[in-house]
Amino acid sequence: MELPETVEVSTGARAQGSVIWLHGLGADGHDFESIVPELGFSGQLSLRFVFPHAPVRPVTINGGMSMRAWYDILTLERGGPQDEAGIRESSRLLEMLIEREHERGIPYENIVLAGFSQGGAIALHTALRYPHRLAGLMALSTYLPLVDSFDREVLHNMDAQSQELPIFMAHGSSDPMLPMALGQHAHTILEKAGYEVEWHDYPMAHAICAAEIADIRNWLLSVFS
Repeated sequence: MELPETVEVSTGARAQGSVIWLHGLGADGHDFESIVPELGFSGQLSLRFVFPHAPVRPVTINGGMSMRAWYDILTLERGGPQDEAGIRESSRLLEMLIEREHERGIPYENIVLAGFSQGGAIALHTALRYPHRLAGLMALSTYLPLVDSFDREVLHNMDAQSQELPIFMAHGSSDPMLPMALGQHAHTILEKAGYEVEWHDYPMAHAICAAEIADIRNWLLSVFS
């Protein structure tokens, strides 16, 4: 497997940590690039933001049209079939990006995984199974994929260190694409497993708002303090 192409934005000359941030269905690595200066870290916190481009693949719910997608979406019905092979393939791509940041001198514990919507699902899947302690997980307007494998692959392999993973979750209360109930369900599963999750919801649709950006800033400052 080849590393995906990425867009990178740094907030300082020498990175103290990295944030690997995955976009949603049909977008690309430029989607959240403009948020970095809005976080206002310049001169305060030096981070390297890595925004990878998802592979181009046919998407079933869009009539088989090819677009950037971390995996195929077979149905929008809750509990419907999922593209397990695609999810696991993109999870491996994300693991490769983690390893590249580590090879560039960033300790595992200074790497945050982040994602919006479909990208958030991959970030969740990967961070919960990753063998090294990461700095944190940021899951935005998303859900927990492959829930049936959670007990076997995550819960049964948990230890005190993995439960310490800082998790930030956020969702729009009027999200028509991924109802907030999906995010809340993931939140409940994680809390029952012993994770401490910082949850936020906002009066918005399937998007990112100014209040959320402010909360992300504060959370990242706490993670890297």
